[in-house]
This record gives sequence, structure tokens and C-alpha cells, in this order.
Amino acid sequence: MGYKTINGSAEARFIEKKSEFIGYIRHTETEAEAIAFINEIRAMHRKATHNCYAYMLRDNNTARHSDDGEPGGTAGVPIYEVLRKEGLIDVTCVVTRYFGGIMLGAGGLVRAYTQGAKIAVEAAEILNMCTAARLTLKLDYSLYGKIGKTLTDFDVRTEKEDFGADVEITLCIRSEDEEKFSAALVDLCNGSIIIKKLEELEYNFG
Repeated sequence: MGYKTINGSAEARFIEKKSEFIGYIRHTETEAEAIAFINEIRAMHRKATHNCYAYMLRDNNTARHSDDGEPGGTAGVPIYEVLRKEGLIDVTCVVTRYFGGIMLGAGGLVRAYTQGAKIAVEAAEILNMCTAARLTLKLDYSLYGKIGKTLTDFDVRTEKEDFGADVEITLCIRSEDEEKFSAALVDLCNGSIIIKKLEELEYNFG
């Protein structure tokens, strides 16, 4: 089963009725990493009025959010809802607010914090992660041209091709397709192919 997350971190900002909102998002895999990121943003913006946040993690299916002094439900929940609707996991989003002197009201706050989270997500590189198998294929040059369609049909990600005495290809394929893929290659090459599994890993098929 795959999941969506982000690569690294991203940020974006906008002004709403003289208040500045800065959205930050980072890939985090544990609650300790999430809290460290939140504290990093707080330290960066000690003079900010609010540093509201939400995070969603695969680790223990953990999800938390905070309004950080804004009226209940107007900041943390909207940030959380953006992450949920985008289907993102292993992410922490913090939206910092510098108050500009004009009250936004509850509805205005919900819209502003939603926007802060959305623009942070839009600025990030989205990864579509799946459990994958990294394989090496070893085959004769005469078979190299025959296997191209099979590689395409199974949506593999070729990482390396070595042309020595034989052709050796290193690739990644979704784990759920590994067995059928290997069987298709063995059949196509009449058994004249060596397939070796190197490891299982989380891989971006985005």
C-alpha cells in the first residue's frame, strides 16, 4: 500500500489584512522530529503572535494539532484538514502569524490558516511512496532489446545499466508486482536471465 509524503521541506507566505502568515512544512517520521521542527520554527519566530501546527505520522498513527492561542478550532484543525485532504503522511506543518492589527474573525482565521498550509504544500515536492524491491537482471545482449516492453508494462524504475560481458540492469519495482514481473521475464527469455533481489525499500514512484 502506497502513501504520499513530501521531500525535505518547503515554505511560503502571504499577507491577509496586514497580518503576515508563513507556512512551513517538513518531512518528519517520528513525533520527536515533528516537535523538534515545531520548536525550530518557534525559535526562529520568537516575536510572532502565533505558531500553529499540525502533524500526521505513520509511526503509531500519530496526529496532533495546536491553535497556539488562536480561538479554538480556527488554526490547528484547518492545518490538519489540509494535510488530511491532500492525503499526506509523515509531515509536520507550522503556520506562523504576525498580527497586523486588524481582527480577522473566526471565519477569516480558518481561511487564513487553511491558505497558509495549502501554499506550503504547493511549494513542496510531493513523493508517492511504495514498498518496492530493488533487483538486478543479468542477461545476454541478444535479449536486451526484447525486455523493454516488459519493463514499461510493469512501470519499473531503471537505476543503472552496465554493459560488460553481459548486460546487468539495476531497477526498482513495486513489491506487489515483483513476482509477476520476474515470471514474465523468465518466460520471455526462456529462462536465460538471472534475477537477484538486492533489498526491499520505500521508493518514490511519483
